[in-house]
This record gives sequence, C-alpha cells and structure tokens, in this order.
Amino acid sequence: MNIGICGGTFDPFHRGHLDPVLAVREQMRWDRILYIPAYRQPFKAAGGSASGYHRFAMAVLATREHDDLFVLPMELERGETSYSVDTLEALRREYPDATLDWIIGDDNVADLGKWKNIDRIFELANFVVLTRTVAASRSEEDEGLAICAMPLDRAGAGNIVYASNDTVPISATEIRQRLREGEPIDGLVDPLVSRYIHHYRLYQEPHA
Repeated sequence: MNIGICGGTFDPFHRGHLDPVLAVREQMRWDRILYIPAYRQPFKAAGGSASGYHRFAMAVLATREHDDLFVLPMELERGETSYSVDTLEALRREYPDATLDWIIGDDNVADLGKWKNIDRIFELANFVVLTRTVAASRSEEDEGLAICAMPLDRAGAGNIVYASNDTVPISATEIRQRLREGEPIDGLVDPLVSRYIHHYRLYQEPHA
C-alpha cells in the first residue's frame, strides 16, 4: 500500500492543500491520502488561528467527495507541539508494510535539516515535494539530503521525490486577510468551507 500524508495547520483548508495533491495522486500511485491537522506546528508562532475543532471540520468538508482521502485527528488529540516524527512512528505501527510519503512544498526542502529527528524520519518515510513556487528549483544542497528518486522507483522510505504539478498560488494568510477586510474568498476554498467560515465568523477580527 502507498500512503500520502499531508500535515499542516489548514488554517483554513483551501484549494492549495487539495488540488496539487489530487494532481499527483495517480503519478504517486497513492492508495489513500491522510490529512493530519496539527495541534501546534513547531515552526509557526502560536495565535491567530481557528481552533483545532474548526480546522478539522473544514478539512473534512473539503475532502468529503473523495473516498480515498481521510482526515485524522491524531495530532489534535495528542494536544502538544506536532512533530512529524511522532506522527510517522504511530503511522508506521499501524501500517508496518506500507510506503509512507510525507508531502511537503518545495519551499520546505531547504529547512528539512531543522526537523526533529530528521534521520529517523528518513527511516520511516519518503518526502514527496510538490511545487508551490512558480520558479521552483533544486539545489545541490537540497538533493544531498537524501537519495532522489523517480516516483515509481522509490523505496519504502529514505527518498526525496519531486512530483510534477501545476502551482496553485493560494495561501491561508491571504485568505485570512481577505476575510478580515470583508473581501470574498470565492474560488479559494471549497464552497462548504466558505459557508462554514462565515457561519462561525472565523478570522473576522484581527488578532492582537
């Protein structure tokens, strides 16, 4: 079994979290894709976000039409800073024989050396890199982090795989800013996510 894993705050969940992943699903031959909202990410400042409950609900709404997409509350239930290595340890126990692919954007590759227990992560999973920036490039430093492989040649763990996808230039920061300023977010998020945000008046007021 091949499993794609996408972690993040999803604050809110938008098209940029979904469309690129769906675009490479067949290329990567993922049997299922797991979205895992973080309780608190180690590289992001606290504050200014919707609750874990709301972020989980928005992810469920946005992925509802896809039977092979699942939203897991495991990091929210853990209730502490979310480290990928801890999540992968738990997933490896549940799926001992699966290929686990942790999905990241190309803007995260240069910082992989800062991730907690990165050597152990490479023992547990691969990284699949999606294009977020239009002028994406791979440096020699980036490629030195692990053996790069073509998607269908990857082993069960230890590789960095560069997938091919169109960019979706949407950011959660932009969406929150538009909501604070009373601007529409049509086309940036799923219609049900938009309704959910407006119903609960999420992101309406600037945070101190």
